[in-house]
Amino acid sequence: MIKRLSITVSLFFALATTKAQTPYTVTDEGSTRILNGLISKYIFFNDPSFSWYKPSSNQSSSNSPLTPALTNAPSDITFLIFGGTWCEDTQNILPKFFTYQQRANFPDNRITMVGVDRAKKSISNLATVFGITNVPTIIVLKNGKEVGRVIEYGKTGLWDKELSEMLN
Repeated sequence: MIKRLSITVSLFFALATTKAQTPYTVTDEGSTRILNGLISKYIFFNDPSFSWYKPSSNQSSSNSPLTPALTNAPSDITFLIFGGTWCEDTQNILPKFFTYQQRANFPDNRITMVGVDRAKKSISNLATVFGITNVPTIIVLKNGKEVGRVIEYGKTGLWDKELSEMLN
């Protein structure tokens, strides 16, 4: 199972970095746009459907422990993030995560994000393979193997602190 998961993660990261056809689907439910599949933070910058992105990113703490942890993270650390563009927790946490990532100059190509639908399912069944039941789920990988994950706000409510502890 671990070997299969490592192969799945490796293939997944390879697909995420290619410039092929759009690797996600879009469903509009009124004013809510749901993305399902491989997505990028850059989608949120230009699409007015994601008006929640900028205000939430502006609320990120300037002294989060995650910024220095990302700055000093070894080169074999990657992230696999599952989120729902319809989910308030995702809308709150992910813009902050990406703000810390930018402050730390952590490379985009070491972060893969998968959008899920309201049933927490994704195209290619990736959410099922990784046992995703709540979003956002941020999985920390070292050499393609999971070392930990933070689900929603984490066990303590300090999701950024919990992620930084996994990196240290």
